Amino acid sequence: MASEQTTLSVDGPNGPREMRISSPSRVLWPELGLTKLDLARYFVDVGEAFIRANGDRPVALQRFSGDVDGEMFFSKNPPKGAPDFIRTVKVVFPSARSHPMLVFDEPAAVVWAAQMNTVVFHPWPSHAVNSDNPDQLRIDLDPQPGTDYDDAIPAALELRKVLAEAGLDAFLKTSGNRGLHVYAPIEPTREFLDVRHAVIAAARELERRMPDRVTTNWWKEERGERIFVDFNQANRDRTIAGAYSPRALPHASVSCPITWDELADVRPKDFTILTVPDRLKTIGDPWADMHAKPGTIDTLLEWWERDIGNGLGELPFPPDYPKMPGEPPRVQPSRAKKPE
Repeated sequence: MASEQTTLSVDGPNGPREMRISSPSRVLWPELGLTKLDLARYFVDVGEAFIRANGDRPVALQRFSGDVDGEMFFSKNPPKGAPDFIRTVKVVFPSARSHPMLVFDEPAAVVWAAQMNTVVFHPWPSHAVNSDNPDQLRIDLDPQPGTDYDDAIPAALELRKVLAEAGLDAFLKTSGNRGLHVYAPIEPTREFLDVRHAVIAAARELERRMPDRVTTNWWKEERGERIFVDFNQANRDRTIAGAYSPRALPHASVSCPITWDELADVRPKDFTILTVPDRLKTIGDPWADMHAKPGTIDTLLEWWERDIGNGLGELPFPPDYPKMPGEPPRVQPSRAKKPE
């Protein structure tokens, strides 16, 4: 008996492509009964905006062996049998080893990934041709236990002011969960470590202005009921869900670009694979012109040097990173040796 399958016609820069979807009725979101075919159709509907936000960048795929409540794995290596219109680029990882990663140039590539049960897409903040130099400064506002999306709103608004003072235009999207992601387009002239330091400088300034609401403490035991500014997402090979990427959450939410004017009136649950296509048709893409006027991180790096001069040093790196210059000990404060 032949396995169930269907095809979708996907428009793109080289004309339509017929993309096969096997097991289209496989349920990915059990609570809503949404299927692999629903996911693929979503990408057809939002394909242009999705590629504009995430295309031409190295991308990691978050895939599932069954539904979103089941086993998950990250796929960074290009799988065998990829269509010839899907390209790869060799990138350097924190270990200093290089390896190819996928790069998507058209909506059909995203539908192909959906065929492999890819739900979440994690693009790098740099383009394939210049993967060592980010063209996006990304700041992840992560609500800690005891806080939620409503607590992230004032932090995002103040962060916008901080970035404006540094000469940067800020763009906004929901994380798809409880947080917010703030992006600023930058000229791709600096390496990842510089961008990390720029993010830390902005985060520290935000923390100074909102010490009871915002924290840069890496260790969870020190964060309290505040919004954590996750500076380590600015490191090489650290990514967040891309714009218009679905999330592996029960309500099929989407990490959705929003305008600053609507920030106070919308909630993450408003944006799902069922609602975002109509939203794009109605109001367009808030990020369509994001990279029209990139800025520089020069001012933020001046703030970084100022803070260094005032005794604020490097912050911890992720545990899988090699030991970095100037980094404090990677020891949880409650487990650190106390001086005798």
